[in-house]
Order: sequence, then C-alpha cells, then structure tokens
Amino acid sequence: MPPIDSFVDQVVKNVEQVMVGKRESIKLLMVALLCEGHVLIEDVPGVGKTMLARSIAISLGGQFRRLQCTPDLLPNDVTGVSVFNQKSAQFEFRPGPVFVNILLADEINRATPRTQSALLEAMQEQQVTVDGSTHPLPRPFLVLATQNPIEYEGTFPLPEAQLDRFLIRLTLGYPTAAEEKTLLINLRREHPIQRLQQVAECAELMELQKQAWEIHIDDTLQDYIVRLTGSTRSHPDLALGASPRASLALYKTAQALAGVRGRDHVLPEDIKTMAPAVLAHRLVLRPEAELRGRTTPAVMEELLAETPLDLGSVTR
Repeated sequence: MPPIDSFVDQVVKNVEQVMVGKRESIKLLMVALLCEGHVLIEDVPGVGKTMLARSIAISLGGQFRRLQCTPDLLPNDVTGVSVFNQKSAQFEFRPGPVFVNILLADEINRATPRTQSALLEAMQEQQVTVDGSTHPLPRPFLVLATQNPIEYEGTFPLPEAQLDRFLIRLTLGYPTAAEEKTLLINLRREHPIQRLQQVAECAELMELQKQAWEIHIDDTLQDYIVRLTGSTRSHPDLALGASPRASLALYKTAQALAGVRGRDHVLPEDIKTMAPAVLAHRLVLRPEAELRGRTTPAVMEELLAETPLDLGSVTR
C-alpha cells in the first residue's frame, strides 16, 4: 500500500493532464475523498468543474455520473424508484444516479428544496431510503456539487443545514494567461480527457482513508481548532457560527492534508490552510455586516490572524 502522499501525487499528476494549473484545488478534492466528505464548487461556468470530477473518477477507476439539477427534478430522479415487476409480482428497486462513486450535482441550487433534501441522507449516511427500504451506496462516495455565484434568478439557495453537509467549499478561478495558452494547445486535436487513463484503485483509497485517521494531531492543535471554531460563534459580524460538525471537519481535513504533504503529524499550517475552505461556507453574516460589504472569507481571515496559537510541544 503506497503512502498517502505518493498515492495522491500520482492522481494529481494524472488529473493535471486535463486540469492545467489547478494543483491545489485537485489536492483539496483528494483531501475530501480521504475524509469521505463532499465538495461544493462555487464558480462561473466554463472553468472546468465537470472535467475535474470526471478526471478524478477516471483516475481512480470509479463510476461517474452527472446530474443536471433543474426545477422539475424530483427526489426519485436522484435516489431511484420502486417499479412493479409483473412477472415476479413484486416491486423492484431501480437505483438512481446517486449510486456511483462520484456524483456531479451540477447547479444544485436550481433544484427545488425537496430535491436538494433528497441528497442529505446520501451525503451524511451514505445510503438512501426508498419506500421504507434502505439501500447502501457504493464506496468511496463523493458528491461534487456546483453553483454559479453570479446568477441567482430562478434558484433555490442551499439552506444552512445542507451547506453544513459539505466538507469543503472551493473555487477554481480563471487560469493565468500561460495556463490558458496551454489549454488551447492541449485541445487542438482532441480533449485530453479522452486519453486519460486509470492510475489508482478505489480500494487503495479506502485503505488510505483509515490511515488518515491515524495521523497524529497534538493536544495543543486540538485546542486551537476548538478556539478557532468557537471564535466564530461570538464574532459581532456573524449571526451563525461554525457547529461542532465544523470542528470535526477541520480536524479530519487537517489530518488528511498532513498525509497529502507527506507527514505523519499535523502542523499549524495544515489547520490554517484548511480553515477557509472548511469553515467559511458554514458561517452566516448579519444583515448589517453584509450591507457594509463584509464576506465570510474575510471574517475567516480575520479570525485566523487574531486567534492565538500556543505552540507548546507541537513539532516544528
């Protein structure tokens, strides 16, 4: 079994054949997979969100499906439906698109709240319940949801309870001029994803998920995580701070990132790297703070600068 860093490195290098200049975003996606979490990507159309999901699935040899969210999408269109078989005189379950390793829920905020909630059980429990019967989902299982942060007409904003189910929120951003030129060259004949090959196994990833839990995190850093999330609950610009689930998410992602960086222990930098991606989308601004132009990422940066870290016995 390869160590976490070498496993992630070979997947990242493979995906970079398609996603030029997005190494850090790919690593964050691998962190989510190591933690069995889910990812929300907020970005404008055309920056490669679908290609990122497909590339990860191909690299791991996993199943991939794209679910285009629209207002007329029903919960059964996501989870599956029971159909009566006249030959056997019994109802048979026909799995929905959620029964895959990587599900791309494209423009998730265009689906109705009822359909959005159909993903909650799948994301939290890794199972779905249809007509009273529970069906386990394949593992590993990742929901990669996207939404356009510019266009809100005809959308249904995700409620805080569902935002809290996403382990990480990230943006891909526009490429640099040099990266965009490389993209043009790569796309001259055929899309590079057509040539992409599998380089790892899903079974390997599941073993590495167990290894990630064993990465040491000092008591001093555990206290720092608690102080950091606790500070969001008393900040004057925030109506809602981070929940205990957010503390656990920051703990797990810091462990996974340390493994991705080739260490068997967590450093303060791991926590500070993951905090904006893990905590910012779980915070709710007060209306008066929004009117002043405040944003949750800005508040998070402020808290990271102000929250004390007692290094104590932490290895440097």
